[in-house]
Amino acid sequence: MTKSVIVKSQVKELAKIDSKPLSVAEEFYKALEEKNKQLIQEACKRAKLNSRNTLMARDL
Repeated sequence: MTKSVIVKSQVKELAKIDSKPLSVAEEFYKALEEKNKQLIQEACKRAKLNSRNTLMARDL
Protein backbone atom coordinates (compact mmCIF):
# COMPACT_ATOMS: atom_id res chain seq x y z
CA MET A 1 0.00 0.00 0.00
CA THR A 2 1.29 3.46 -0.87
CA LYS A 3 1.67 6.20 1.67
CA SER A 4 -1.23 8.65 1.91
CA VAL A 5 -0.81 12.26 0.81
CA ILE A 6 -3.66 13.40 3.06
CA VAL A 7 -3.88 13.57 6.84
CA LYS A 8 -7.23 12.32 8.10
CA SER A 9 -7.10 14.36 11.30
CA GLN A 10 -6.61 17.54 9.26
CA VAL A 11 -9.53 16.66 6.99
CA LYS A 12 -11.73 16.07 10.04
CA GLU A 13 -10.69 19.46 11.42
CA LEU A 14 -11.81 21.17 8.20
CA ALA A 15 -15.04 19.18 7.78
CA LYS A 16 -17.43 21.59 9.46
CA ILE A 17 -20.56 23.58 8.68
CA ASP A 18 -21.11 26.63 10.87
CA SER A 19 -18.48 25.31 13.31
CA LYS A 20 -20.40 22.02 13.63
CA PRO A 21 -18.17 19.01 12.86
CA LEU A 22 -19.27 16.57 10.17
CA SER A 23 -18.59 12.86 10.03
CA VAL A 24 -16.24 11.80 7.26
CA ALA A 25 -16.85 8.46 5.52
CA GLU A 26 -13.88 6.25 4.67
CA GLU A 27 -14.87 6.39 0.98
CA PHE A 28 -14.44 10.18 1.10
CA TYR A 29 -10.79 9.77 2.13
CA LYS A 30 -10.20 7.31 -0.71
CA ALA A 31 -11.77 9.64 -3.28
CA LEU A 32 -9.86 12.63 -1.90
CA GLU A 33 -6.62 10.67 -2.06
CA GLU A 34 -7.21 9.83 -5.72
CA LYS A 35 -8.16 13.41 -6.57
CA ASN A 36 -4.99 14.72 -4.90
CA LYS A 37 -2.82 12.22 -6.76
CA GLN A 38 -4.38 13.27 -10.07
CA LEU A 39 -3.80 16.96 -9.29
CA ILE A 40 -0.17 16.32 -8.40
CA GLN A 41 0.46 14.22 -11.52
CA GLU A 42 -1.11 16.88 -13.77
CA ALA A 43 0.96 19.59 -12.08
CA CYS A 44 4.13 17.54 -12.66
CA LYS A 45 3.32 17.24 -16.36
CA ARG A 46 2.71 20.98 -16.63
CA ALA A 47 5.99 21.80 -14.88
CA LYS A 48 7.84 19.45 -17.22
CA LEU A 49 6.20 21.06 -20.27
CA ASN A 50 7.48 24.39 -18.98
CA SER A 51 11.01 22.99 -18.49
CA ARG A 52 10.86 23.32 -14.70
CA ASN A 53 11.78 20.95 -11.91
CA THR A 54 9.72 22.89 -9.39
CA LEU A 55 5.97 22.62 -8.89
CA MET A 56 4.28 25.99 -8.56
CA ALA A 57 0.76 27.15 -7.78
CA ARG A 58 0.25 27.97 -11.45
CA ASP A 59 0.69 24.26 -12.28
CA LEU A 60 -2.62 23.55 -10.60
